[in-house]
Amino acid sequence: MNLPLSDPTAAMDLVVATPVFLDLTFVGLDGLPVLGEELFAADLMQTPGGGAITAIAAARLGLSTAIAAPLGRDEAGDVVRAALTAEGVELVERSAARTPTTVVFPLSGDRAMVTVDPGVRASAADVAGLQPRAVALSLDQLYAVPEGANAYVTVGDDDARAYAGRPPALLGRARALFVNQREALGLTNELTVDAAAARLAEMVDTVIVTLGPGGAIAVSGSERSATSAEANTEPTDTTGAGDVLAAAFIWADLHGASTQSALDWAVLYASTAVGAPTGIGGAMTLGDMLAAGGARGLEMPPAISASAD
Repeated sequence: MNLPLSDPTAAMDLVVATPVFLDLTFVGLDGLPVLGEELFAADLMQTPGGGAITAIAAARLGLSTAIAAPLGRDEAGDVVRAALTAEGVELVERSAARTPTTVVFPLSGDRAMVTVDPGVRASAADVAGLQPRAVALSLDQLYAVPEGANAYVTVGDDDARAYAGRPPALLGRARALFVNQREALGLTNELTVDAAAARLAEMVDTVIVTLGPGGAIAVSGSERSATSAEANTEPTDTTGAGDVLAAAFIWADLHGASTQSALDWAVLYASTAVGAPTGIGGAMTLGDMLAAGGARGLEMPPAISASAD
């Protein structure tokens, strides 16, 4: 199964339907408290999270980007709305009473999170009204993909639990599915990552499995690609690593890159992003990413090469 690329004349390159959160990130933690204990952090940062991480990363990479998820009419929503507007991300007018919020505890190259989510989601009409070439969305939102748009699907912990052992039939409409190792195994009930990736590749055009410090693999039909993570980046905060990886893969794919090339760019982008606090703190601009990729000898996507000639 090889789905065609979407219409390059569409009004918006990417619409993100994935729910948008306010992330509250504790910076400089030495450990997690046990019951009855008080610990101190160096700082507390408020930044856009969830789908907003993908949207901001995509906008920094030069894609025209919009958020279809409704933002809250509260202080958290004001913070997220201001940050998205500053990054050039367009917003739908529909709003919700509250903004989903996640408290993030980065520690030892990983993170723990606690989330409050009122459950308001993007509508199919709002997504379609933005005339997207591509849509980034959660596994439970495949209903929102308009005709002719490429769907790039991510999986959260709640999705992995809800669809354990039974991925939705609509997944066949997706151009790419992004999962980590645990999600891949849970969705398929397979015992190995390779078996899970092969099983998922029977349902979707391309499946990308992130492997943390091991980089990522991509399976498209019988084709398997693999890319190692950047060895010289010490993870500070892995929040949103999958979200920025998805943004860079979408950028490369929309510019005509092969699966291997798109994976190379995506892993480079995510490997660099985790070196700074918060999900968006380390997300590079297009110029910085092209320079980093050029220094590593990565193949430029065809449309990028053509525009430079």
